[in-house]
Amino acid sequence: MSAAFGIDIGGSGMKAAPVDIDTGELLDQRYRLPTPKPGTPREVAGVAHELLRWFEWDGPVGCAFPAPVVNSTAKWVAHLDDSWTGVDIAAAMGDQIGASVTVINDADAAGIAEMAHGAGAGRQGTVCFTAFGTGIGSSVFVDGRLVPNTEFGHLYLAGHDSQVERWAAAKIRQRDDLDWPTWVGRIKQYLEHLETIISPDLFILGGGISKDFDVWGPLLEIDTEIAVAQMRNNAGIVGAAMASAGAPASAM
Repeated sequence: MSAAFGIDIGGSGMKAAPVDIDTGELLDQRYRLPTPKPGTPREVAGVAHELLRWFEWDGPVGCAFPAPVVNSTAKWVAHLDDSWTGVDIAAAMGDQIGASVTVINDADAAGIAEMAHGAGAGRQGTVCFTAFGTGIGSSVFVDGRLVPNTEFGHLYLAGHDSQVERWAAAKIRQRDDLDWPTWVGRIKQYLEHLETIISPDLFILGGGISKDFDVWGPLLEIDTEIAVAQMRNNAGIVGAAMASAGAPASAM
């Protein structure tokens, strides 16, 4: 067994657990704390430190972060405080929690976990993982290799004056009290647009709302094959833990 530790930072919550990266199984029940408001580097790192203390973890840490990440730096941030932009995330987190930190885009982390241990295991061709939560995250794999930082949730579609995630995220369904058919209609528009851009062989649909897939999944009809994420809302934790253990940006 190869144990590693992952933290998944979301717009509303931060959750963590130790992980067996050989199987993708959590080694303890995940623990979740609210994402601080404002989500500044100091405040977010403080919550991360609390998560480590909860598990009494002493070792490297993987962090799934809600932003495009290049050389450990946030290029821009959508769901945390703007003060993260241009910050070396690994250094900022590591200095405060006293551990070596590896940082990866949150949707990329979740996608790597699904490709290694979930619905995408063994799949060739182009696979697009999409997570619906506070926003919409995406990760794309070509024959198992990650194309990082796609951030398709920030696309603009014809007929809409805002980014996709601002009218089709799971949070928007709750906020506007949308019924399932209305929300699924929006998801259909989004996925059909991705079909025209990347011609995927498979969509893997994840995020917290995937637990209700048996309710809304049958309403979604598109040309591309669809699978529900098997690791559900733990995928980001698992992918972050894999990153901390030096797993490559490839799932196969």
